[in-house]
Amino acid sequence: MKTKVTESGPPLFQDLPVQIAPPFSFGVSRYPIWTKNKSQLIDRYLYYFILVTKHGSYIDGFSGPQRVNDSDLWSAKLVMERQPRWLRTLVLCELSPTKVRMLEELRNAQPPRNATKKEPRREIKIIGGDFNANAGAALQAAQIKDRTAAFCLLDQRTFECHWKTIKTIARFKSVGHKIELFYFLPIGWLKRAFSGVRDNAILDRWWGRSDWDELKNLASPDIASLVCQRFRKEFGYSSVVAWPIRNRRHRGSIMYYMIHATDHPAAPKLMGRAYRKAVDPFEPLEQLSLRGILQDEAVGSDHAGKGNR
Repeated sequence: MKTKVTESGPPLFQDLPVQIAPPFSFGVSRYPIWTKNKSQLIDRYLYYFILVTKHGSYIDGFSGPQRVNDSDLWSAKLVMERQPRWLRTLVLCELSPTKVRMLEELRNAQPPRNATKKEPRREIKIIGGDFNANAGAALQAAQIKDRTAAFCLLDQRTFECHWKTIKTIARFKSVGHKIELFYFLPIGWLKRAFSGVRDNAILDRWWGRSDWDELKNLASPDIASLVCQRFRKEFGYSSVVAWPIRNRRHRGSIMYYMIHATDHPAAPKLMGRAYRKAVDPFEPLEQLSLRGILQDEAVGSDHAGKGNR
């Protein structure tokens, strides 16, 4: 399928694959709706991730809360407190000294291991400073071996995450499945943000090359498709999908694309289920199985395909 021609001129990138997932939305909230959507989606997917892996290492590159005075939708808190507590190693990175202290307080408030529930011994490591400089240290701290299931959240503030940082994470494992990535692309204000940057080196580091100015001529879905294409070609992920997150119910503007990159065969269907059920009550663990989830998602995909013909 060809890239759609924009009014500003012909497409700059030909044959970008269609890989934008259908949007989900929520009702009115006291939070910015995209903040709530993001947190719930992360929390739900990690629940399924834990179900499948029964262990795992988790890295959050930008782990401080969005709001210092309101931690209800703090992703690090949700992940740390998510039951069952089977993640063995959590590495939380943060630049702000104030938020580093909040992370330390959160870690210190966690209950001890419950051996009767067969919870593993857990290590929660906090690394202060620029994640782009500390990504290598974070990967080492996560104790990722060949057979370790690993997940990394990159919930950046616009241009905060350097492209070479993603490369470092994506290429870290040479054996076994790659580290799964959640990369948030702030598409809702991306083009406005370009004009506010005076130092082009900031954008060069974010995009990993100097042709970022060409993004200004692309529609938002095409930007997301290009990022997905680069994740596949440059980092070797077999499945890369951009999941849109809107700012209000049904027809609101897309504020973010949550780009999910994985090479695990079950992960895309788990992600689809997490996206559809992000605001539903959590299913009891005893009612879930990987086989059941995959069967449910296969049926849902068949029905969706028939409906779109």
